[in-house]
Amino acid sequence: MTPRPVTLLTGFLGVGKTTLLNRLLPALPRTAVLVNEFGEIGLDHLFVQTVAEDVVLLQAGCLCCTIRGDLSRALRDLAASGRPFDRVVIETTGLADPGPILQTLMSDPLLRRDFTLDALVTLVDAAHGVATLDAQEEARRQVAVADRLVLTKTDLVTDTAALEARLRALNPVAPILRNDAPAEAIFAPAGPGRDLPWSPGDVHHHRHHHHDPNRHGADIRALCLRFDQPLRWEGLASWLEMMAMTQGERMLRLKAVLNLEGEEGPVALHGVRHLFDTPRRLPAWPDGDDRSSRLVLILRGLDPEVAEAGLRAFLEAA
Repeated sequence: MTPRPVTLLTGFLGVGKTTLLNRLLPALPRTAVLVNEFGEIGLDHLFVQTVAEDVVLLQAGCLCCTIRGDLSRALRDLAASGRPFDRVVIETTGLADPGPILQTLMSDPLLRRDFTLDALVTLVDAAHGVATLDAQEEARRQVAVADRLVLTKTDLVTDTAALEARLRALNPVAPILRNDAPAEAIFAPAGPGRDLPWSPGDVHHHRHHHHDPNRHGADIRALCLRFDQPLRWEGLASWLEMMAMTQGERMLRLKAVLNLEGEEGPVALHGVRHLFDTPRRLPAWPDGDDRSSRLVLILRGLDPEVAEAGLRAFLEAA
């Protein structure tokens, strides 16, 4: 059976995740929903009305820490239940750090047989987003590792330019949508390389911007790299191993589409902290004839120039 796609829906407290789900789920038939509620009494599942028979409540802890085993069991039970569903949406509590959740989905071999991580969608409150990002480390991490950003409560503000600039400073590649966007846009597959910068101008802009720390949240920075010549896997793999061993907690996420020596087509690579997924061959290049390699790293407390210098040194040594 083809693994079913899993979308992780996150966002800080009060951002409106359940409200968005209630609006969009009628347009997403055969979708199972897992809701994580922090605390002893879960309430959010009572408000996910459209697919109540397919809602599983994960309670008494945050998905990112105390109940990761519950998440694995819930997904396994769902796969074995015989229920007719085609996809899964996991709504996290507003305090969740997405990193450990992504690691669970990537590292459990039984889950990988039945499910595949499709996209991480982070909601951001348009009215209070800048203040939340200034004050809350969890909110910054949720934004930094997202595949897609969605602004909520846009009816309460007239100008989101400052917020969007702040989001771009934390995550230069995730598209920014509004909460009135259709379900097929918000829950579209991220796809290997689909959200990576594909023009040289984009890469230069992102690198320049993120080598200039901003006033708030400069601990999380992005590094976007492009290589026009094929890369040697030995050098890249050695650098990844070194990064996992020495800087794993600082490397929040890595996404790449690679042109490797000895490979006829593109190879996708995905990583979260210490864990890297198995490199996967893609059927075609995401941008047609452009065969350059693109890498995007989201780093916390690590100078992007240091990470880039290390990678280039390993590639040259190989």
